[in-house]
Amino acid sequence: MTTPLKALSSYGPRQFGDRIGLPEWQFERALRLELIPAADAGGRWSAAVFNEVLSRLDAVRTAVGTIPDVGAARAEEHLADRFGITVNPGTAAELSRRGHLPVRGDYRGHTLYCGLALEAFTDRRKVERASRAGQLHMRDEAARVLELRDSDFEHLVRSGLLTHSDTTVSSWHKGTVVRLYRQADLDLVLRSSRIDFDAVRATPKGHKSPLAALPSAARPQRPDVA
Repeated sequence: MTTPLKALSSYGPRQFGDRIGLPEWQFERALRLELIPAADAGGRWSAAVFNEVLSRLDAVRTAVGTIPDVGAARAEEHLADRFGITVNPGTAAELSRRGHLPVRGDYRGHTLYCGLALEAFTDRRKVERASRAGQLHMRDEAARVLELRDSDFEHLVRSGLLTHSDTTVSSWHKGTVVRLYRQADLDLVLRSSRIDFDAVRATPKGHKSPLAALPSAARPQRPDVA
């Protein structure tokens, strides 16, 4: 037979969460949502506050949800499993960019997305659109999407008509940061009235690109970025 825990006169955050069975992330979310009042006893919670929260614990659990704030990969895995579709890397950032998935801080430099919003997400079409628009391409793949030579692609970057939206660290060259280009940005470039893509693609290999005439945008150069 389990001996009941002795009641305390006040509770610290770990004691509070442990005693009512909320893991740290749920406890912190409950505080943020004001489901648990601010500490009222010198940085601790009085027994009266503890007992009041305990009396409505089921409602608190429901309100805080079951998914913690997570990084992009876990958010995208959740959406893929939920809707049974392919969810490309970059989808979480795109959903956030569109106002559908709030950012909740970061962990070791990686963005964390709101688990509560993920749990409540029901719009499959928004995920599908974000998956396409937010899909990330490394430089060579981005050039293939645009059907351009490497030199043509570099002129687009040099001119500022195309900029990367994210980076990753190369698995081949330690310490080298690789630029990633967003599908929606590639689509926007393809619609640009400033560029005759038929003429660019018709330029034979070894001949100067028509894009060489584009003025350069002022931007810092980083030798460690590919």
